Amino acid sequence: MNYIELIKKYIPYNEQEEADKNQILKYMSQFSDLLTRENTICHFTSSGFVINKKRDKILMIYHNIYDSWAWTGGHADGEVDFLQVAIKEIKEETGLNKIEPLTKDIFSIEILPVFGHIKRGKYVVAHQHINVTFILEADDKEAVYIKEDENSDVKWIDINKIKEYSTEVGMYPVYDKIIEKMKKNSYI
Repeated sequence: MNYIELIKKYIPYNEQEEADKNQILKYMSQFSDLLTRENTICHFTSSGFVINKKRDKILMIYHNIYDSWAWTGGHADGEVDFLQVAIKEIKEETGLNKIEPLTKDIFSIEILPVFGHIKRGKYVVAHQHINVTFILEADDKEAVYIKEDENSDVKWIDINKIKEYSTEVGMYPVYDKIIEKMKKNSYI
């Protein structure tokens, strides 16, 4: 199934996802380049909410651009398999090799604002990330490493203490939603 059909068939979990899905469908009807950063208004990203085997910790990176602890993820950059994008980003950003999806279905969708910033010496204009999230599991004993051009730390954080680490207040409702949905679906 292609990414357009995946988005269309996705059943929103709450009011935020319903509104965001409607907006995403509008973007998909307006733009043909949502899979690339060539679209400076909005484009697809894929995130991984990575939990450990005991399901009490989440893997987070200290993201240099956002100056905060955050989940892993990145741009689709032309790739239509969003799950593979999430897994690739986890591997690149943390060094983990053994990552298993708890489900291959999209677990969460959201439109995330990105403020203008400097990346690799070049200004990136403010835009929106059309984000899809996957729930994955990894071994918290496996070695991790820092990807210095993007993050300055990698850590397993108690799933109940994310807000003690993340300074991105706008992400709190997203993390809360995902954890609530994970509990409802017996993932934690």
